[in-house]
Amino acid sequence: MIGRFALAAVLFFAGSFDLATANEKLRVATEGAYPPFNFQDASGQLAGFDVDIAKALCQQMAVDCTFVAVPWTEIVQGLSDDKYDMIVASMAFTEERAKKMEFSAPYYRSHSVLVGDAEKFQDSAPAALSGVRIAAAQDTIQAEYLQKAYGASKAVLAKDQPGAQRLLLDNQADLLIGDAIELLSFLQTTEGARFGYVGDPISSEFLQSSAHITAKKGNSALIQKVNAALKQIKLNGVYDRINDAYFPFSIY
Repeated sequence: MIGRFALAAVLFFAGSFDLATANEKLRVATEGAYPPFNFQDASGQLAGFDVDIAKALCQQMAVDCTFVAVPWTEIVQGLSDDKYDMIVASMAFTEERAKKMEFSAPYYRSHSVLVGDAEKFQDSAPAALSGVRIAAAQDTIQAEYLQKAYGASKAVLAKDQPGAQRLLLDNQADLLIGDAIELLSFLQTTEGARFGYVGDPISSEFLQSSAHITAKKGNSALIQKVNAALKQIKLNGVYDRINDAYFPFSIY
């Protein structure tokens, strides 16, 4: 699925990027390990919904953008260290992160869920999962919430989302917590097809359901430009074409 959709997105952008007048340069970071939002394709190039949205924004802002893949556990610090100007990596808002970064308006929305053996587990409530091993990617809002709200469960953390999925696949965890849309992609793989969503989506004020683009603290000027560009790609149909290349429903 990802390969076909990614190819469609590439074909869409191939004919349009040369129209941008690149008067400025912008360094963009993403994780590269969070399909279908950001990943490295068969040729090692960064691809995915986040990457295509970033490219569309760069074109709209008439800036020349370069991209770099950064491990999730290092991505916030790299922004503070001025290694890049902007992060487009499905970043959720938290008060702690807001001390270090400027946040754009949301560019997509989703919810956190649990996945696993849906016949064995039917309830996502913490009280129903005492002693259950739950995997998560470290330094994510889901990992933090897992440790706060599911104290009677056993948190099993991996360095990134593919690693957390592997814990579930290898029976080192009973359940996996993550973003519903990202996990839909996992459930559609050959290995992940034996799992399903467990219980209801997790409802909590702490688990923000929106993703944002971020810039270094104090760089509100860049965020204002990003917000204006985001509005324009929604109005001119570019956002919807990118959305439709990856998802059969709107995630805005």
